[in-house]
Amino acid sequence: MADRIPAPHAAAVDAPPSPLVEEREPLITEHVATMLQDRWHAFRRKSAIRRGLMPTVMSFTGYGTTGWIRVLSRVVMAPDEAFENGRRLAKMVEDGMRGWHNFTSPPVPYALVQITAGGQSFTVRADRGGLVDAVVEAELEPGWQTVTLQSNGSEPATSDVYIVDDHVVTGVVSDVDDTVVVTYLPRPFLAAWNSFVLDEHARTPTPGMAVMLHRLLDQQPASPVIYLSTGAWNVAQTLSRFLSRNLYPFGPLLLTSWGPTEDRWFRSGLEHKVSQLDRLARDYPGVRWLLIGDDGQHDPEIYADFARRHPDKVRAIVIRQLTPSQAVLAGGRANDPRDTTPGVPWCYGPDGATLSRQLEDLGILDAGRTEARPQTWPMTAQLSVVAPEAGHGR
Repeated sequence: MADRIPAPHAAAVDAPPSPLVEEREPLITEHVATMLQDRWHAFRRKSAIRRGLMPTVMSFTGYGTTGWIRVLSRVVMAPDEAFENGRRLAKMVEDGMRGWHNFTSPPVPYALVQITAGGQSFTVRADRGGLVDAVVEAELEPGWQTVTLQSNGSEPATSDVYIVDDHVVTGVVSDVDDTVVVTYLPRPFLAAWNSFVLDEHARTPTPGMAVMLHRLLDQQPASPVIYLSTGAWNVAQTLSRFLSRNLYPFGPLLLTSWGPTEDRWFRSGLEHKVSQLDRLARDYPGVRWLLIGDDGQHDPEIYADFARRHPDKVRAIVIRQLTPSQAVLAGGRANDPRDTTPGVPWCYGPDGATLSRQLEDLGILDAGRTEARPQTWPMTAQLSVVAPEAGHGR
């Protein structure tokens, strides 16, 4: 990961390590796979330089508190005309952007990135995949703020950062695939299809989930909404456009990098979710989370594990039940772990409306307020979204 300034805010969380995370020694073949990937990226970078491509910072949405921010971005080689303000230009959306466009820009490993926030500048270093995931100290007001990112003479890019007020006590973490997006593919092929093939206009929102999330925010308007997915960072901006187009609340995406690592052939999606949840518990020690996912294999297990290790950090666990056909494609349903988390309420339902009624029964949602105004996205995020063309609407 990128160089990181230790955040003085992060109080220690006395919780045992997750038994879901496997510790093992890397295989020699995994080191070889990492080396081959690095050589492939180096070849692509040299080719990009010969074609006149320049380092470009792709900006992602971050989060923080009034004393620090977590900045997320990626440095890639790309033609100047392909990006504006760190985001791919809308023309690609109008042409019906398919995910593979996001994988054609070679990353710039270990690039130095200058972050300007709150009148201060910091220099951090990207990882071997060009990803920047850095925490820097900055004094910013609660709400949506912007920071500026630049690398090696690139055009400045702005990144939206949500600053959580110190008095906020509730937050939302939501899975993406089969939770806010309906999918109809076997899980082994799902990530590749969504990333490389599917036109982003063709993704289908899960009925009622956007309304449920907005109702939660309507009653807790300063609460952060974090989208936690095993998808690749390459599709972060595509997912952001989907969320905006379908009126989901704006919030940071916590994704992962595909490909081999120093200790395994492919990154573990389960380990990614476990580690990010643990990090949120450290980053916001006073926040209790509503954990939203689906019952296709892992989310209930991951959330139950988190609740057992952090019982004071979970307000409720909300699970969307897949249809029988979706469950088959997902590889089956997860075991029901509700009896392993005493004191933590669970909601199970096929859509947002059903889950909302259960949240009303728990007193988390107000039954007398069934409508909520969609949250306004920051202007910088709106600039990367175009209105759906005829035939591309919801």
